[in-house]
Amino acid sequence: MHAPIGHFDDAALAPAPDRLDELTAPVADAVRRWNGAVPAERIVYVDTDPEWADTAVFVEHYGRELLEQSANCVVVAGKRGGGTSLAACVVLSTTRLDVNGVVRRQLGARKASFASMDTATGETGMEYGGITPIGLPADWPVLVDPAVVELPYVLVGSGRRRGKLLVPGAAFAELPGAVVLEGLGVA
Repeated sequence: MHAPIGHFDDAALAPAPDRLDELTAPVADAVRRWNGAVPAERIVYVDTDPEWADTAVFVEHYGRELLEQSANCVVVAGKRGGGTSLAACVVLSTTRLDVNGVVRRQLGARKASFASMDTATGETGMEYGGITPIGLPADWPVLVDPAVVELPYVLVGSGRRRGKLLVPGAAFAELPGAVVLEGLGVA
């Protein structure tokens, strides 16, 4: 199989539905139940070394152009009164997340911040450094920057540090709870 982006000559590639055993349970379940306009078979699993999971190292190994085609999925905690709500935010790796502006307002929170590693991994069932917007808890909002949706393919985590997913950008707008928000990612 040929990768739609990147140079994965030394990595195993397969449609995600064919590699469910390589995904965490929530990600595998989401791929299994996928029903968007973008077929699940267009989501590609790339088996990669977990030592290369961090974006900077990953793009050095698999192609610098991937930096412009990579997105981060960040778990955010919004607080208002005594309650806390969690959300996922998906922005290009070349941008930073506007937590205290766009995210805070969208969540109706008095304060918003990055969720702790224990909260992010415990609530998602995914590994830190591999969290992906596919397979998140159904009641979470998934805030997506329009620049992510506009790309033909986007590199994101697979739920584990080992492996990545190559996902058509349009699929992010179809995720459960997805809200595409202008200004979410700031240059």
